[in-house]
Amino acid sequence: MPEWIAAHALLLWALLLLLALLAGDLAWQHNARWQHRARHRGEPAVVLRRHVGLLLALVLALAFTAIAFAVNAQQGGRLPGFDTGLAEQLRAQLPTPVLRAIAMLTHLGDLLWVAPLSAVIAVFLLWRRHRRLAGAWIIALFGILPINGGLKALFQRVRPLHDHGFIVEPGWSFPSGHAFGAMVFYGMLAYVLLRLTPRFHRAIIAAAVLLIGMIGISRILLQVHYFSDVMAGYAAGAAWLVVCIVVAETLRQPLPETSP
Repeated sequence: MPEWIAAHALLLWALLLLLALLAGDLAWQHNARWQHRARHRGEPAVVLRRHVGLLLALVLALAFTAIAFAVNAQQGGRLPGFDTGLAEQLRAQLPTPVLRAIAMLTHLGDLLWVAPLSAVIAVFLLWRRHRRLAGAWIIALFGILPINGGLKALFQRVRPLHDHGFIVEPGWSFPSGHAFGAMVFYGMLAYVLLRLTPRFHRAIIAAAVLLIGMIGISRILLQVHYFSDVMAGYAAGAAWLVVCIVVAETLRQPLPETSP
């Protein structure tokens, strides 16, 4: 199986991105229909209902826990074996020009790019007096380093061998910081843009899904992370993103009126 996946890695990458795009568009269409019905009933038309968001965050947290348990408790199990075999096959089969191109894409998830852009967006939101939205944005982005860094320190998984020279990554491997950070940064950016310019929802969602997918899977193709590192980074990052969106949606609702 790892040999076949490595031999068809780029095609599978494209298919996964296409499926993610379709899933994101279907999810938004469902959400748009629900918001329309909510407005018709005179209810708040939130992007993510609180109970749905908390349930989704719980499911994502359980998914992360399951991956972590499989990696940590079964060193000779199927998932670690798959991780190692896939990393070795990718190292042997991916040509140098492909790795060079992928290495350029993966920098879109680097802290040196994400941090200054996050600051610019926060300043812009405050300048336009979207204070609650700015607060949610700042909380979401400030949570990336302590949460992901704490998880890395907890599991202390060594990275796979990557000696192609296009990118060198120190530190622990599990979960992927780029996958976690891309999920939170581009996912939260999509939420902010949907709040400010909802008419461009399809383009916004497509761009976010593409960037998150490209950055996360590029870490596997470059062999700086195992497959399970990226999946765990996605799960943990999505859980944190959902919590932040629920908080943002709660803050934007008007306070209930109190009777005298």
